[in-house]
Amino acid sequence: MSNVNFLEKLLDGVAVEWKPLGDVGSFIRGNGMQKKDFIEDGFPAIHYGQIYTKYSLSAKHTFSFISNDLSAKLKQAKYNDLLLATTSENDEDVVKPLAWLGDATAISGDMMIFRHQQNVKYLAHFFKTGQFQEEKKKYITGAKVRRVSSGDLSKIKIPIPCPENPEKSLEIQAEIVRILDAMTAHTAELTAELTAELTARMKQYNYYRDKLLSFEDGEVEWKTLGDIGDVKMCKRILKNETQSEGDVPFYKIGTFGKKADAFISLQIYEAYKNKYSFPQKGDILISASGTIGRTVKFDGEPAYFQDSNIVWISNDEKKVLNTYLWHFYKIAKWFVSEGGTIDRLYNDNIRKTKIPVPYPNDPSKSFAEQKRVVAILDKFDTLTTSLAEGLPREIELRQKQYAHYRDLLLSFPKPATV
Repeated sequence: MSNVNFLEKLLDGVAVEWKPLGDVGSFIRGNGMQKKDFIEDGFPAIHYGQIYTKYSLSAKHTFSFISNDLSAKLKQAKYNDLLLATTSENDEDVVKPLAWLGDATAISGDMMIFRHQQNVKYLAHFFKTGQFQEEKKKYITGAKVRRVSSGDLSKIKIPIPCPENPEKSLEIQAEIVRILDAMTAHTAELTAELTAELTARMKQYNYYRDKLLSFEDGEVEWKTLGDIGDVKMCKRILKNETQSEGDVPFYKIGTFGKKADAFISLQIYEAYKNKYSFPQKGDILISASGTIGRTVKFDGEPAYFQDSNIVWISNDEKKVLNTYLWHFYKIAKWFVSEGGTIDRLYNDNIRKTKIPVPYPNDPSKSFAEQKRVVAILDKFDTLTTSLAEGLPREIELRQKQYAHYRDLLLSFPKPATV
């Protein structure tokens, strides 16, 4: 019998009452703690910001501590309390829950304790449901900082199964928690497995890349990139020539390899492309500022790139393959100029960067060796890329699955529809 079917049997004939949070428990506001109060060891403490950055749904140990003297002045959570961060910069995060399963711990301001007699993880899971989120939105106030008051939270109703039989109610709540915890544990386990697989494949790729690009004496000549071809860049685009929407995406260093947030007209694109330097399909674009040495293979689709920050080598592929350059760029020792506002890779320094060219005096043999190296490394790159792209998709899928069953398990009929 599946978990959901088992729960349906458990809930068969069970009465559910939707009670306001104010009738289920009481709210206790935190006070007076700041991050500067943290010490190496002492009394356990939680700052409201850590609920967003450090904790998931439940916890029994803190990441921070304060002095015993300060803790005596603060509100303290105890086992089975639900902790709530009551301010945030966005509506989704405000009132993020943390089921506390540890010993006494001090809490900061901008968070509250909800003290009750229910299963705290049952409440935490419910606070994540679409039903609760929709109700919560009705009471959010503030402009830049979004917040919800304890008085307004008290009005939101939650489903309490078997309210006249606390023991039975807790049994049902515990079973719902068990099912949802099992799903989140499975997601965490799968994520760990995929992450470990990705790490192993990346190490394997790095090993073979370094090995294949390390040639014996006599097999290779170290040439400069300036010997391979000249450094090129697109014609400068002025800010007033860009727009938030348009025909051709314009990639700045901040959006290089990502999604463009600026565009140029097709007229400017065609004019500049035909009149000035422009990459050929397959050319390897290089970031020359910010994160130095990031690369993108130009796919030939209409696009334009920020001058001086995004460059490429106009190489002859009869001598050095673009794909060979692409793998080499990952281990290239760039001559980066430091000390300015941002680090920069100047054209002269790019030209000085050395690359191993196999059998330079035998073009046919050199070409064959480059193709062999690329074929091997491409296989590893395809595998690692597939894993790297598949990992967030798989995690998202599992999270959606959890959210679906969470909302299903906690969508008890409300009085108006019973």
